Amino acid sequence: MLGDPVLHTPCEPVTDFGPALAELIEDLFATMYAARGVGLAANQIGVPLRVFVYDCPDDEDVRHLGHLVNPRLTEADGIVLRGPEGCLSLPGLEAGTERYDHAVAEGVTRDGAPARIEGSGFFARCLQHESDHLEGLVYPDRLSGRRRARTLRAARKAPWATGS
Repeated sequence: MLGDPVLHTPCEPVTDFGPALAELIEDLFATMYAARGVGLAANQIGVPLRVFVYDCPDDEDVRHLGHLVNPRLTEADGIVLRGPEGCLSLPGLEAGTERYDHAVAEGVTRDGAPARIEGSGFFARCLQHESDHLEGLVYPDRLSGRRRARTLRAARKAPWATGS
């Protein structure tokens, strides 16, 4: 949850591509589906490694399903759109957050094979959001002014708040 130090610290690269990584990816998918999310980063379940999973539609309702290990956001460009954004680490909260409408993330699969994921619209938002998590950022870090103050105030009052 917001306030947990693991969410605010950049994650470490994955160096062991053994069974533990496959299990982590399975756990991430199970947790994401249980929470009805569209993406989840490893640090959101307390594991400070550079891994995220996604099952996310784009604006044309095309489903994108997969995972990325040691990802880097290599492109975030196009039109900047403010759209509603929530997070499984801030349950029940949402705020208009500015994101580019095109993004590319590059990394590897759990087997170490190179992977390049390109997204537009809502899926681009997802790629940027999950990449932020791995850098120790949560979406309120992208907000400013009243929008940021309102979101942080709501987070402090939420039943899951840690007091940090």
